[in-house]
Amino acid sequence: MFSFDTVKKGLTGVDFDSALTNLYGASASAQKERYLRVLNAYGELYGTAGEVGIFSAPGRSEVCGNHTDHNHGKVLAAAINLDAIAVAAKNNKDVIRLKSEGYDMDMVDITDLNPNKAEYSKSKALIRGVCAGFVQRGYEIGGFDAATANDVLSGSGLSSSAAFEVLVGTILNHLYNDGRVTPVEIAQIAQYAENEFFGKPCGLLDQMTCSVGGFVFMDFRDPTKPYIKPVKFDFDSCAHALCIVNTGGSHSNLTDEYAAVKNEMISVAQRLGHDVLREVDEAQFYNSIDLVRDVVGDRAILRAKHFFSENRRVDEQVKALESKQFGEFKKLVVKSGQSSYMYNQNVYSVKDPLAQPVSLGLCLCEELLDGKGAWRVHGGGFAGTIQAFVPVDMLNEFKHRMELVFGEKSCYVLSIRPVGGVNVI
Repeated sequence: MFSFDTVKKGLTGVDFDSALTNLYGASASAQKERYLRVLNAYGELYGTAGEVGIFSAPGRSEVCGNHTDHNHGKVLAAAINLDAIAVAAKNNKDVIRLKSEGYDMDMVDITDLNPNKAEYSKSKALIRGVCAGFVQRGYEIGGFDAATANDVLSGSGLSSSAAFEVLVGTILNHLYNDGRVTPVEIAQIAQYAENEFFGKPCGLLDQMTCSVGGFVFMDFRDPTKPYIKPVKFDFDSCAHALCIVNTGGSHSNLTDEYAAVKNEMISVAQRLGHDVLREVDEAQFYNSIDLVRDVVGDRAILRAKHFFSENRRVDEQVKALESKQFGEFKKLVVKSGQSSYMYNQNVYSVKDPLAQPVSLGLCLCEELLDGKGAWRVHGGGFAGTIQAFVPVDMLNEFKHRMELVFGEKSCYVLSIRPVGGVNVI
């Protein structure tokens, strides 16, 4: 923590350049203006007396393991350079005041840590839920004032809500717990907040990647103690860009679609005497389809098939990256996307089958990148984004074609961020 004036001087000068470069690489200098904007917003809202801290939590890109985490499966993901940032300080009150750029002020009374259905789908619910999660685990909480900005676009499939949850957890961790709450615990607390307070039955993938950072292999066989392994791979050496294309559409009315994926997979597991698909022997599944089908329905069986195949692909992708077989990795990315499309069926919503922007985006990717790059649905699916690995010599053409169809600035060229939620300075 530093005085307001010291932080402002550091951001206008070079004192914090190393910290920002570690997070943003070549774009670090451009981030200074953003940080100064949030710092000045904090000063206007709460004054410039006292010490403040700067905190950041990244968005994430799922690389493989589409809809496997909620059935205790395996995932390969990566933190990205788009993030949520905050300037924050203790206020010695039992209230959190948090003003996000472009939104009204959230004020949360932290003496009341019970879920409130009236707050479902609101950021206030996430703040309250993260506080409740800290208390449940025996950690300290307290009031703070914060000004924030989030460039992880809502509905982009890059987990803007998870970045926000991890940001709040990171602030509480450093203001009140001396940084001793682990990234894994912060991720678990964030998932709890989203499930129980926000009303979204998500898995742990988003929060874990945002909290841990870098390329991350995660095995959720025991979700209370997930196995986490950084994957060493020099992405810059492969002459490809990671692109996320926002094809349009919102995730806001799709909670029931996401829940159906999880619940249908679980229905197969339960029919076979287990709680989740990770506990089911794959051979037993295939040998029992005739016994399961009439009870759970065909789509549940197809989604279970996707789970088993996708779980294997995660291991295969990690092996391909670690052995520097990027061509094999790309083939596996395409297979992952095909499985999500055909079996998991989360590329478009059955509520409005005439609107299929993600399907259209994947169609264009196949036309442009077949035999050269790789493409797949990104994140939860049903609307929003696709992921593509694009050869750098095709990047301009790829961006042009995508933005011609989906609009200006719909194609994001990203970098991989090495760390998760942090106290920046």
